[in-house]
Parts: sequence; structure tokens; C-alpha cells
Amino acid sequence: MADLAFLGLGIMGRGMARNLLKAGHRVSVWNRTPRDLPADLVEAKVEASIPEVVSGKRLVMVCLTGPDAQRETLLSQGGVIDSAEPGSVIVDATTTDPRVTLEVAEAAEKRGLQYLDTPVFGSKNEAWEGQLDFVCGGDRATFDAIRPILDTMAATVHYLGPSSKGAAAKLVGNLLVAAQMVSLGEALSLARKSGIDPEGLMSYLDVTDFSSGLIRGVGRATLSGDFTPHFYLKHMLKDARLIGDYARSVGASLPTTAVTTELYQAAANKGLGDLNASALHKLLFEMSRLD
Repeated sequence: MADLAFLGLGIMGRGMARNLLKAGHRVSVWNRTPRDLPADLVEAKVEASIPEVVSGKRLVMVCLTGPDAQRETLLSQGGVIDSAEPGSVIVDATTTDPRVTLEVAEAAEKRGLQYLDTPVFGSKNEAWEGQLDFVCGGDRATFDAIRPILDTMAATVHYLGPSSKGAAAKLVGNLLVAAQMVSLGEALSLARKSGIDPEGLMSYLDVTDFSSGLIRGVGRATLSGDFTPHFYLKHMLKDARLIGDYARSVGASLPTTAVTTELYQAAANKGLGDLNASALHKLLFEMSRLD
């Protein structure tokens, strides 16, 4: 069993750390802001600083909110890159700009560290139950060596290529998630304005060839008025901005994604940022004059 560090105990990080502990690994944890941990993490050793949590660890896992948190946690003086022991492997599940991934990978290499970008698909429930989908970039041999660790948290694990390819693949996937969330909200608006019975609606949306887990799960939650955060709307807005910025850097034209981003911005401006990403539907319902 591994003796490892885990940095970042938000909605996703708590679930990931839980499954590492369940698999028998010894886990030391750190978060940028102190927080109470659930009972399932009682065996984790809580450390007060980055140097303390990475001390003596050959494997350091990170799951943060984006590029700013990455730079603060990984690249600052006294951060992970500065404090980890040469030869250690850093496994970074942060959803970020692939250009930042390359920046971190270069800094890690200069200090004799190995760095993998390993962002995940899934939300609170998948993280808690060890059913995340990992998309990974970096050195293949390093990936193969730590894959058994990823498997303890995962439904599937995918190797996409060298550094930044996991981060880029995550943005590709999140583009589809954000777009489907918008189209689902518009579809539900049309259904409600048409007076279609909610159960009848979902009974066929469950089984059509265009259905998906998002349609089946989020559709029912929205129709019942449940916007409990599993993935914050404010984080979806952050990811939509990342997608747009990165697309411009590589010359990809994403016109509908630009509209999607503006809708998430409008929803955040209405104070919906701390609800689930599906709270975008509240905005779309209001635009259709639905309660």
C-alpha cells in the first residue's frame, strides 16, 4: 500500500481521498482552507502546510479548482514543486488550461519530479463511490506505474498522450457537458410550456437513442426543483471560460460555446453560482416565464 499525500478537499477531493483510504493506502491531507472532514476520512492525517503534507511522500495527488489554485499550490515558494522530494510523482486531477499543465510539468522536470495531468469526469456521487473517469497525460511509463492507484478511484482510466493531453481532453468533454446542460434546459422549458406530464416526458427521455446519464439524472432533478450542488455552477462557468481561452490559443472556432459561456455568466450574475450547474435551468425557465 502507498504512503501518499492528497491536496484539495473540495467536493471531488473528499471522495477521492475516501476511496484511497478504503483501498488501504496511508493518506496525509491538506486543504488551502481548513475544513471539517466527513467520518469516512477520519483515518487521514491532516497536515497544516504543504511542506508537511508532502514530506517523505513519493506520490502526491492534487485536485484543485483551477489555474490560480494550481499556481498557488504547486508553483509558489514552499509549494508542492518546491517541497516535494526529487523522484516523487505528482498526479494532478485539476481541470485547467493545458498551457498551465505544460508550465507545471516543466517546473516539475527541473526539480527532478514526475508530473501527470489526470483530470476526471464525474461529480460528487461518482467521486464518493470511486466511479470517476480519468483522462491522463504525461510520461507513459509513469502513468503505467501509478495506474493501480487511479483504479481505486475510477470506473475507467484513459491515457491520452504526453503532458497536457489529459487536460485538453477534459476541456473537450466539459464542452459537451456544458452544451448538453443548456440544451436540456431549453428542452425542459419547451416541454413545460407545452404542458407535457413530467413523468411521461422522462419515461421516453430515459430510453431514446439520444438519452444520457445527464438527461436522465439532471432532468428529473430539475423537474423536482432539486439544485443541490454536486458540481457548482460557478465551476462550470470557470470551465467554460477555460474552454474558450484555450480554443482561441489553438485556433479552434467554438461559436456556440461562446453563447453557452454567456448563459452561465448570466446565471452566476443572478446569484446561482453556489447551486448545481443545472441551476442554469432556473435562468432558462425564467426566460420562458416559467416558475
